[in-house]
Amino acid sequence: MRTPREAARVAVLDPEGSVFMFRYDNDEVGVHWAMPGGGTEPGESPLEAAEREVREETGWTDLRIEDTVLCLWEHDFTRAGVPVRQHEHIFLAHAPRREPAGDLTAAHTADKILTWRWWSPAELAGEHEPLWPPQLPGLLAGVLRNGAPATPVDLGFVPNGPVVRGEGI
Repeated sequence: MRTPREAARVAVLDPEGSVFMFRYDNDEVGVHWAMPGGGTEPGESPLEAAEREVREETGWTDLRIEDTVLCLWEHDFTRAGVPVRQHEHIFLAHAPRREPAGDLTAAHTADKILTWRWWSPAELAGEHEPLWPPQLPGLLAGVLRNGAPATPVDLGFVPNGPVVRGEGI
């Protein structure tokens, strides 16, 4: 039995279409890459959670997150020893390429963030450790080609596994 959990993440894209991501290590699913984000607090909307999580994990206080949901998805993992089924909203934001700001060591240690980097579209399409969601390369290729979707792409439940490569979703 898994505990339901609501969460939000942000696909932060630089002017060339690269996306900012963190490398996490999770007890259940292992090492993977995901965008800044995390759990929704009581009374918080998904957009408010996305804004708070980006500030906490990157130190960026000036990021304007679009009220556009790129996709919705559910996945399983273990958080703080509790097996969860997480339902995520992934928002879009555009920003200059930059490093996280301030001392984030404690926050990154608590979240098991190992490192961070910007991924170009070509790098996303290549071989690497798993991405959350695995369909991210295709989703972002679609954004670069056609702009943000008019309605969120609903990926449904996605088992943990390899990166899904190919054209936009």
